Amino acid sequence: MKIMANRMDRGFFRYQKEFEEKALEVLRSGWYVLGNEVNCFEKEFAAYTGSEDCVGLASGLDALWIAFRVLGIGPGDEVLVPGNTYIASVMGITMNGAVPVFVEPDEYFNIDTSKMEEKITERTKAILVVHLYGQACKMDTVTELAGKYGLKLVEDCAQSHGARWQGQMTGTFGDVGCFSFYPSKNIGAFGDGGAVVVKDKKLAEDFRIFRNYGSEKRYYNKIAGANSRLDEMQAGLLRVRLRHVAECEEERCQIAERYLKEIENPRLTLPGVREGATAVWHQFVIRTAEREELISYLNEREIGTIIHYPIPPHLSEAYQYLGYKKGTFPITEQYADEVLSLPMYNGMTEEEQTFVIEALNRF
Repeated sequence: MKIMANRMDRGFFRYQKEFEEKALEVLRSGWYVLGNEVNCFEKEFAAYTGSEDCVGLASGLDALWIAFRVLGIGPGDEVLVPGNTYIASVMGITMNGAVPVFVEPDEYFNIDTSKMEEKITERTKAILVVHLYGQACKMDTVTELAGKYGLKLVEDCAQSHGARWQGQMTGTFGDVGCFSFYPSKNIGAFGDGGAVVVKDKKLAEDFRIFRNYGSEKRYYNKIAGANSRLDEMQAGLLRVRLRHVAECEEERCQIAERYLKEIENPRLTLPGVREGATAVWHQFVIRTAEREELISYLNEREIGTIIHYPIPPHLSEAYQYLGYKKGTFPITEQYADEVLSLPMYNGMTEEEQTFVIEALNRF
């Protein structure tokens, strides 16, 4: 039995008729950019998250860097960010000339809120939290710090569609919630796509102007903006995804529940869920000091895995100029050496789950 680390075809085939009908509807409409599908998706996604407004963009990375640009974060400004995040989170900061200030993660792979305040300086202007692997961060502490020091608060929700902290949806705590709809996400498009959700209607309008060349009215440009528009086809297909988001989330939770209950191997550390948080299991990430041996063992049995992520941003070639050395962030670096994502996708059969569980228990 061959099991991929992730697969998206089953999520398509399950709702194939709806996807194909929507695709034809969009093609036949004759309107492919900033039309009815985008307008409807923005309203539906805002309602889903509990936000005042949503603005569709071309990608999750665009959501991040444009968020900081619109919020006025620029050269020399410092932004707190978890050290173990995907590098796109950091790019959203540095593309604006701002400086990432890394904070170690906690046992749940999210930013350690107890280590944030000591990193704040007079140059700190914002906090970027990342709800990594689909589990909500401890947002009460984060919002308290942001309020205390007058900091902008941006949430990277690329992996946390539907996750909640104390009942409130991720993306709705701060100034801007940034989402990715890359195909592998829990709410995934069939190409690139992203969005921001905001509480402030004026801020939403600023995003709408910026995403369309800085133009509020065609050929009249208020600012030098960007071309970052969620297209009609992706918006339409995402609307289909939204109809089924609850059942897909429940399915992933059931797979994770089996893993947590039935994987019993002292060589492996299973993920936990913080009290007050919910996890939507974008990834199911274990830790082991014997990762290479485990990967080889699973490869022999045709069980796919992925490392999220093998090189922390502060040690990447892209950010050598920041001057960090190995050993600067030991917890971040330990996670990079030990984490491994197990197969997790909608449409994963019970037989496939059992095969993975039994293989891990024999390791």
